[in-house]
Amino acid sequence: MSLKNLNATKTHKNLLSKLSNNRIKNLFKVFEKNFEIKQNFAVAVSGGPDSLALAFLTKVFSTKYNLSCKYFIVDHKLRKESTNEAKKVQKILSNFGIKATVLTWNGRKPTSNIQSLARKKRYDLLFSKCKSYKIHNLILGHHLDDLFENFFIRMARGSGWKGLTSLEKKTSFDGINLIRPLLDFEKKKLEFISSYVFNFFIKDPYNDNINFKRIKIRKIIDEFKKSGIEKDKLFLTLKNLKSSNEAIIFYAEKNKKMNSVLDKKNKKLFLNKNFFNQPYEVLFRSFSDSLKIIGGRYYSTRGKKIDNILEMIHKNSLKKETLARCIVKRVNQTVIISKEY
Repeated sequence: MSLKNLNATKTHKNLLSKLSNNRIKNLFKVFEKNFEIKQNFAVAVSGGPDSLALAFLTKVFSTKYNLSCKYFIVDHKLRKESTNEAKKVQKILSNFGIKATVLTWNGRKPTSNIQSLARKKRYDLLFSKCKSYKIHNLILGHHLDDLFENFFIRMARGSGWKGLTSLEKKTSFDGINLIRPLLDFEKKKLEFISSYVFNFFIKDPYNDNINFKRIKIRKIIDEFKKSGIEKDKLFLTLKNLKSSNEAIIFYAEKNKKMNSVLDKKNKKLFLNKNFFNQPYEVLFRSFSDSLKIIGGRYYSTRGKKIDNILEMIHKNSLKKETLARCIVKRVNQTVIISKEY
């Protein structure tokens, strides 16, 4: 592996010294194969083992290929220790030539639905900073264990194909590409990288709080492992579901292209009657995507709400409804989706 660009400064020598470990070198090779970005990007770093491993791998990659990379640490200020932790992560990264900027969530904090609202605020801060630097690729540290957890959480909600396979290697929203190059990496491998390279990572205390649904699911997955259910079998199931989901995406895109008209100036989408003459999963995906186009939301609306709207359209009982920052109304044989202000 040629890393000729990694030879000038003390910080780069620190990187090279870590790559002398064969296991680290091999993990970087896997990362390099999965990471196809050849333009400037930003990396979100929390201080956990997955994001610190990502910081190291992307630093080596960006140096090797002479790419500009920005690193952002989000301080949610949900715990009194968070600000000091963010500063510590910032200092540790600097030892490897990684200059990180701390983004702070100021203002009142929620007392319920904390994880969901914190995630939304985190993305708001990251997207805003990326746009200020004219960066279109944001790299996230989601890994294989996250993929499994997400699958079980969505299954418990009764999600469809899209929900069950929602963690994609690349998704786009509001002009930003969200890239997840670690989805083939188990968490324990990322913990090894973080421990070996930085001799440090933050353990989130929320990870032990079983009041959070994700943590409950994590415990269930651990029990599955003890019962002999292998991760590679779960991964194969996800892979098969993803193939089915890709077929649905294809036909949903075709439906939107052939049976809808977008009025960009007035932020309206016109859906003709053929738009609704599709297999239900294709129709559901097409309609959900249409709401996101007009409403500007990254996360899809919960399925039951969309089901109710589609049922009203099917029964010709829809007059005017609001959903996902949109107004949905019917005029003769056309359904119009407009922005709710």
